[in-house]
Amino acid sequence: MNIFKAMAVKDVAEVTRTIPVIDFGPAFRAESGGLDAVAAQVRDACERIGFFYLAGHGVSPRIVQAAFEASREFHALPLEEKLSLKLNDSNIGYLPVNQSMQRASTVHKATRPNFNESFFISHERAADHPDVVAGTPLRGRNRWPAGHAGMRAMMVAYFKTMEALGERMLPVLARSLGLPAGFFAPYFANEAHINLRFLHYPHQDSDDAEQFGQGPHTDNSFITMLAREDVPGLAVRLPSGDWLAPPVIEGTFLVNLGNVMKRWSNDRFLSTPHGVLNDSGRDRYSIAFFYSPTPDARIEVLPTCTGPDDPPHYEPAVYRDLILQFYNANYFHRPGYTG
Repeated sequence: MNIFKAMAVKDVAEVTRTIPVIDFGPAFRAESGGLDAVAAQVRDACERIGFFYLAGHGVSPRIVQAAFEASREFHALPLEEKLSLKLNDSNIGYLPVNQSMQRASTVHKATRPNFNESFFISHERAADHPDVVAGTPLRGRNRWPAGHAGMRAMMVAYFKTMEALGERMLPVLARSLGLPAGFFAPYFANEAHINLRFLHYPHQDSDDAEQFGQGPHTDNSFITMLAREDVPGLAVRLPSGDWLAPPVIEGTFLVNLGNVMKRWSNDRFLSTPHGVLNDSGRDRYSIAFFYSPTPDARIEVLPTCTGPDDPPHYEPAVYRDLILQFYNANYFHRPGYTG
């Protein structure tokens, strides 16, 4: 039996006692005391579960809906056309079904590839962008199908909207760790490392205990912001070891912390395992926005998260090295694939 079948069915009220809905509006509107009040709620969620629902974000539902329409348009393309846009060394482009495996996962030993297809985009970079000309790792160009200008525009609009939202969240996340509000901004300047992933999960057989849409794993991002529709499939592993299916709550994004935040916070903030099993009988679509520091950023345990009785659990590292290690462990196309 698949491990996700052990998760309890809970109503929304019960779920939100575990994964809280946090209204960022008071912080975003610069209300008196709003920043620290929201940061306190974020701190509690990050220390306790590593997930929260983001409300009060100000993103128009029309932009989200357009992004899902664009995703469906892409995934409906002929396979041959999608394969012509296969993932490049910057992890931008099309990832076919069964071409990734959660080899880097420390929470589940994967034996089957992930049963999903994905289209990744990042910053729109021109051919003469200095990093493109120099061939800088992780700073490549987006790959687009010809004749789909509207789809491209909708995807880029969503990317830019979520990038701006991520930047607005940085002061809250800094204050949640007892840091000055502007602490994280320099680490995300000069094109933060962002992967926007348009996911399609075909229906799968739930009787196969080793087949997942996305195997249980933790993200390697700073934070991930997930947009979903009403088709179930996502499961989150609680600190108790139980699996929980978080429902879609209209007007929110589901946010989880990744391994970079866990590392920065010296394990104070949780990077929580999660995965996907789509046995709904329907196609499932989701959009994951992976928001992380610029590749040159040096990740060192934060001063507010270490002390004489709790020394750093991690050596300093450059984010580029961390993300390349993650990609090489999980994606079959990578020249450094270690699976």
